[in-house]
Amino acid sequence: MTVARNAPAKLNLFLHVVGRRPDGLHLLQSLVAFADIADRITAENSGGTGFQFQTTGPFATALEGEAADNLVVRAATDLAALAGRSLDGLRLTLAKNLPVASGIGGGSADAAATLRALMDLWSFRPDDQALTRLALDLGADVPVCLAARPSMMEGIGEQLTPLALPEGVGVLLVNPGVEVPTPSVFRQFARDGAFTEPLERSAFPPGNRDAWFTGLGACRNDLQQPAISLCPAIGDVLNLIGNCTGVRLHRMSGSGATCIGLFDTREMANAARQAISHACPGWWCAAGMLHHQ
Repeated sequence: MTVARNAPAKLNLFLHVVGRRPDGLHLLQSLVAFADIADRITAENSGGTGFQFQTTGPFATALEGEAADNLVVRAATDLAALAGRSLDGLRLTLAKNLPVASGIGGGSADAAATLRALMDLWSFRPDDQALTRLALDLGADVPVCLAARPSMMEGIGEQLTPLALPEGVGVLLVNPGVEVPTPSVFRQFARDGAFTEPLERSAFPPGNRDAWFTGLGACRNDLQQPAISLCPAIGDVLNLIGNCTGVRLHRMSGSGATCIGLFDTREMANAARQAISHACPGWWCAAGMLHHQ
């Protein structure tokens, strides 16, 4: 039996740092969305012995030598322990289509897709509390990636409120090919940034596209300026996206370096992708649509 699941890019349409816990973890508020641009996990009973994990795709080489620490392997190991079963005879294949360490939740999305695939392959479903705890132990973004629907994410990632988006929003993703370590960005924020007051969820009415974009435009990514100070190329990406025809919003996702452009249609996002790819052929560019629910 074989089960395959997509691991869609996780996008922070805004990201506010609203506080910090005594243990040092930052408290966030973020409107998280997902795009039809994705990695893909395939889980299968190989019929052999032992556990196998392999990577394919354009960014597979970036993960070489990290198999033991890969979030896919950790997710499989933790779920197997919860299910009381062995990984013997299991083969996992990760098609790595998204850039690594790029602010779009690639590793977290891969871990979440692994959990979804294995729960189906093994016909195993833990209770919601145990599954949420397992996901959060893997990483702060894994719970929202496991839900894989637009949500207001709060706390350290464990507080999720589904929040529908307008239908048909086109999205452009651009990465200049530079990895930006998340801890470094948060350290820079701690030096230069200030906490933001939490927002009301009613500021994002999905039934009124213009009002939704207005509400989103009043927000920001609190990590964007700290990331630009560490990686000026992010500012170059944002300037190019901001000059694209029809762009409604442009912003860095997560801790960078991937930046987002939102458009009224997929076609407009794809036209922008073609223009930026022509101007900067060494950058990673992809266009698609946001999942609206």
